[in-house]
Amino acid sequence: MKKPFLLFPFLLSLLLIPSVGPVFAQHLPWNVEKLKQIPGFQWQTSDTARVRQILYEGEKYGPHPHTQVFAYYATPGSLSGKPADDRNLPAIVLVHGGGGKAFREWAELWAKRGYAALAMDLGGNGADGKRLPLGGPDQNPNAKFRSIDSTADKQWVYHAVANVIRAHSLLRSLPGVDSSRTALTGISWGGFLTCIVAGLDNRFKVAVPVYGCGFIDEPGGFFHDKELGDTPPDQRKRWMDRFDPSHFVGQARMPMLWVNGTNDRFYPPTSFSQTYDRVKSPKNYRITTTMKHGHREGWEPQEIGWFVDSYLTGGKPLPVLGAVSTQNGNVVARVTAPVPLTSATLAYTTDTSLPFENRRWTTVPAALKGNQVMAPAPPPDATIWLLNVVDERGAIVSSPFQFRR
Repeated sequence: MKKPFLLFPFLLSLLLIPSVGPVFAQHLPWNVEKLKQIPGFQWQTSDTARVRQILYEGEKYGPHPHTQVFAYYATPGSLSGKPADDRNLPAIVLVHGGGGKAFREWAELWAKRGYAALAMDLGGNGADGKRLPLGGPDQNPNAKFRSIDSTADKQWVYHAVANVIRAHSLLRSLPGVDSSRTALTGISWGGFLTCIVAGLDNRFKVAVPVYGCGFIDEPGGFFHDKELGDTPPDQRKRWMDRFDPSHFVGQARMPMLWVNGTNDRFYPPTSFSQTYDRVKSPKNYRITTTMKHGHREGWEPQEIGWFVDSYLTGGKPLPVLGAVSTQNGNVVARVTAPVPLTSATLAYTTDTSLPFENRRWTTVPAALKGNQVMAPAPPPDATIWLLNVVDERGAIVSSPFQFRR
């Protein structure tokens, strides 16, 4: 029988080591330094394709010494038919969520913005959605959760994290890419993976997890009630000890934007807030009461592009809300806004029911006074609340969730 993953020395290393160094690395399932090497790869389309297809090498899987990972790759030059014009491009790795795939349109979206963009498939499939001859584990719950007592090469999370870091290594090596300006964003399970990778791969300069986070065994969310909840308790604990992003995200050193909805079915406020609280690097938030869960819904918020631009291409930063306090019956926070603000709101819920997705939220106007946003305090029975501001671009920025103590 495999020995269980030893959590105590692993967590101790997280507390004592300021970056991903040798002591931290020896407790990881991944050889991060090896993953930072350029993987073998083959182009599947010519350099005249608008969006190119590529296969790169992944981790060992069963009897196979390596797997194949399919990805789409797009640049401003590939879209214009002039790839030779690509020079010193910022670049981004795009990580899909559960049931997703390598999304061609997502790569195109970022290429139109001026980026080299790579979107890989993490389910072992190719462009046609069929299994690759050397594809890695599928995305099903058995591969994600119930393989925890198998060797690492049989576990989906192990492969997915490795394939994201290898994608970054590949992307940084491609012609026309500025390897010093790279970003990472992922949606749902891709956000979960973004939280892990941000703590492991400090070559990224900025990261944006959308929905996905750690502490996924918290009550009130899908994984507590369903997929992880259906896993035997001993396996569940081993899985959480080995793969939950809460063990890794605190090592992140890059700025991070946290994007979610108040009623997300999969990653509720308690899990989300505990995860971003682990991060000590600069962070900002975009949390609304209307955001639905999905891939398109996860890449559409314009704040993601503006946030990444502000660190990689000199774009104007998003507004930033400071610490929220209650003063004389009002909720107050300082706000820094490079682009003038147009409105502000306070959103709160008085519900205590679980799951969180069923809670009703109320939104009321807040006032902008100089460098402050102010609103009447939510009612005494409010359980969670937050402030939002909107600037002239339409950028929405939030405070962290506030919880009744």
